[in-house]
Amino acid sequence: MRSVIIEALKGATGRDEIGLEFSQVEFHGDYSSNIALVLAKESGGNPKVLGEEIAEKLRKDKELSGHISKIEVAGPGFINFFLSEKALLAQLASIEKEKEAYGTSDRGKGKTVVIDYSSPNIAKRFGVGHIRSTIIGQVLYNLHKFLGYKVIGDNHLGDWGTQFGTLLYQIDFKGLDASKLTIDELEKLYVEFNSEAEKNERLWEMARAWFKKLEEKDPKAREIWKQIVNISMAEFSRIYETLGVKIDYIHGESFFADKMSAIIEEARMRQLSKKSEGAEIVEFKGLPPAMLVKSDGTTTYFTRDLATIKFRIAEWNPDLIIYEVGSDQTLHFRQLFETARLLGWAKGREFVHVAHGLIRFEHGKMSTRRGETIRLEEVLDDARARAKGIIDKSETGRGLLQKEKEKVAKAVGIGAVKYFDLKHHPTTDIIFDWEKIFVLQGNSAPYLQYTVARTNSVLAKAQTVNSKQLTVNNLNDEEKKILRSFSRFSEIIATAAKSYSPNLLANYLFDLAQKYNNFYNQHRIIGGENEAFKLRLTSAIGQVLKNGLTLLGIETPERM
Repeated sequence: MRSVIIEALKGATGRDEIGLEFSQVEFHGDYSSNIALVLAKESGGNPKVLGEEIAEKLRKDKELSGHISKIEVAGPGFINFFLSEKALLAQLASIEKEKEAYGTSDRGKGKTVVIDYSSPNIAKRFGVGHIRSTIIGQVLYNLHKFLGYKVIGDNHLGDWGTQFGTLLYQIDFKGLDASKLTIDELEKLYVEFNSEAEKNERLWEMARAWFKKLEEKDPKAREIWKQIVNISMAEFSRIYETLGVKIDYIHGESFFADKMSAIIEEARMRQLSKKSEGAEIVEFKGLPPAMLVKSDGTTTYFTRDLATIKFRIAEWNPDLIIYEVGSDQTLHFRQLFETARLLGWAKGREFVHVAHGLIRFEHGKMSTRRGETIRLEEVLDDARARAKGIIDKSETGRGLLQKEKEKVAKAVGIGAVKYFDLKHHPTTDIIFDWEKIFVLQGNSAPYLQYTVARTNSVLAKAQTVNSKQLTVNNLNDEEKKILRSFSRFSEIIATAAKSYSPNLLANYLFDLAQKYNNFYNQHRIIGGENEAFKLRLTSAIGQVLKNGLTLLGIETPERM
């Protein structure tokens, strides 16, 4: 629909660049364009008069008249478009025809996107703070794939660097068997080291020496490191399975160990590196320098990320590389992207850092180093337990078998935690609160899941839905609002992907669910007027909510 209006505006104005947005208020129609204001600013004319002239041309457009019932000029010169009932009902037919594919498009056809997300650190518990990168990144993956892009998800594990020197030192000094350690014990060793290093800074020299051994492929250092990685990967796999997350590739920083010398050499050849107090740095205009090689000859996180970009370009030739990483890494990515540009790697491709806010305590940010974190698995287990407690007490819960209850409890509990994060804009900091993270009503996943279950229940009671009824008499206000919402679904998906904002889709779904529940409470569906149409509307609501929740990585139980 958007494309039809844009083409009509191009014809009426002779302009190639046309601004067309959803109307923020339903009273102002479905779409609104500011083209008259743009033209008036350029010509010095009256935007309201220009708007009326454009609107008059549009009203004579036969192609447009089949989709638009009214065109009006409002305010200082905005041109508002109201979709016709025919166009609204066509959306309903599209949902019935396309089902799970409704909302897809070929906008990204022929383009490749690499998304770097999750990226937990080896030897540390999967804390609640890690959930943001993991699930926001997965939704960005889902959205771009839905829009026709070739999408590659790459999990860039933190399995290299001085922090491993701290663990190698601890394990060797204490005479521990690395293969018998748990993830909790590894994290405890890391915390203990940092606490002791505050009193004795020479410990950092020992840690750096051990990391240098690791880079130089010392057999003992390598063997301990492998054991640490294996223990951590088992932990991560369990968490990903619980979250329903599956990432295409896993490349730890160690994967790039033999690729960094070429990066350093290329930086030298391009005369980007500079000696500074025994180290090598890259300098920028308007940014602090980034360290390429430390004074002891070991590499840095910056060097390894450069090697990662080089690998991704050679392996997948992406048009876009998205990094879903915390906002505390903003400077790092500005330096990284600028270096990629200076090296000539940015031609024909874009680099984007989706800088999510932090999940933090009231008194400040979480810190593994200080031992101030909350295990994500603990949060997810508690969410499932709370959901199951509610299901056990509910009317519908009595009709579920124990196995079904467990399955529904997982979908509801995990869905609640995911949605709580996703309904916030990625840049927002979230204060961790045990009660708020398990919201089960209002703007929450359980509310949306319950609405889907309600549509299933209505359709089950009706048994048959007549999808051949293409017309309906006297659409009521609630039905019109729902149909208008359908027309926005594909655009919401495209906007959420373009702006890297899954919260836009979450808010859309909540608004749609509210509209249906309001309709459900005000109108009789089975046995009422226009029953066949109301059932079609109910079926379509369930389909769109399921499509949207699937993109958010949230399951929709058949019954709740």
